[in-house]
Amino acid sequence: MVYTYYNPKVALMGAGCVKEIGNQAREIGGTKALVVCGVSKHGEKLGKEIAALLKDSNVASAVYAGAEPNPTDTSVHNGAEMYARESCDMVVAVGGGSPMDCAKGIGIIATNGGKISDYEGAGHNLKPLPPLITVNTTAGTASEMTSFAVITDTGRHIKMALIDWRLTPDVAINDPELMVSMPPALTAATGMDALTHSVEAFVSTIATPVTDAAALKSIELIAEYLPKAVNDGTNIEAREMMAYAEYLAGIAFNNASLGYVHAMAHQLGGFYNLPHGVCNAILLPHVQAFNKEAVPERFVPIAQAMGVDVSKMSTDEAAGAAIDAIKALAADIGIPSGLAEIGAKEEDFPVLAENAMKDVCGMTNPREADLDEIIAIYKSAM
Repeated sequence: MVYTYYNPKVALMGAGCVKEIGNQAREIGGTKALVVCGVSKHGEKLGKEIAALLKDSNVASAVYAGAEPNPTDTSVHNGAEMYARESCDMVVAVGGGSPMDCAKGIGIIATNGGKISDYEGAGHNLKPLPPLITVNTTAGTASEMTSFAVITDTGRHIKMALIDWRLTPDVAINDPELMVSMPPALTAATGMDALTHSVEAFVSTIATPVTDAAALKSIELIAEYLPKAVNDGTNIEAREMMAYAEYLAGIAFNNASLGYVHAMAHQLGGFYNLPHGVCNAILLPHVQAFNKEAVPERFVPIAQAMGVDVSKMSTDEAAGAAIDAIKALAADIGIPSGLAEIGAKEEDFPVLAENAMKDVCGMTNPREADLDEIIAIYKSAM
């Protein structure tokens, strides 16, 4: 089998690296950027700060503060209209996964036309996007460097996964100084999102030595530094190590894909408008308890990366210890204990499960589930 690896052309990492954005914009040929940011006051403030940095390098811009949490098809289409109206020739996203995914959707429409729902799934995007720079302010989604985007279809109330190598940004910027203002709850949720990426990539049916190495180092860093970042957001070492962890997780899942955790979490987010990282964090141990029956040996290195001494354990015991360590980390950083706590309802599980089985992320899960088994996993996570 032939494996292909997709990563940004340029990745900047380290305190203060965001100041290079103007130089990078000029390097990739941009003259006017649509700066995509969140709808909050903080998001708009970030957008204006990036616009000012671009102006310092003689790159014009227009700020689109329209990326909602769990970005919608409406926000994508409105952004694409602004991109055309302002005669932009590149896209710059700043924030967490929502502005990144919204920006990717805008880029798709800018060069391919149509509706964003036309590109749901894998491999539908035929024309290259405009130059794309992403400035990450959270340590979780890795959307700043991946070929994935997730957009909510407001008509169907589901999250659409879009996958295409052309969605990979040209330049990814991870400046830990932009992450120190993240509140503890968001730090915890995004960190567990990164952990989910690494675990799902490691047990994926298309994992490789390259993705394994990235996933395991990411898990190791998250186990050590996520509690520190949650407890003290100004700990710049913890912020920087979490930036590395989420980027490594991105390398892993961008090239090995994901599994049922994301397939199921997408439905919770689309149906109830719940935060993606929290949904992943709650589902992660329950899906992996299902998966370990198929590939228990894959959970032994995960346990070791989480800091578990497995030297006197059987494979099955080590696999169970890995899942226990995931649960303990989630509890330690304040993740809700179950889906009921965040508003999920058991009567909705058949619909959620049916949609989850259609989600492209489930294709590389190591154990195939039927509808009843997906419903059972949802119930176990209540």
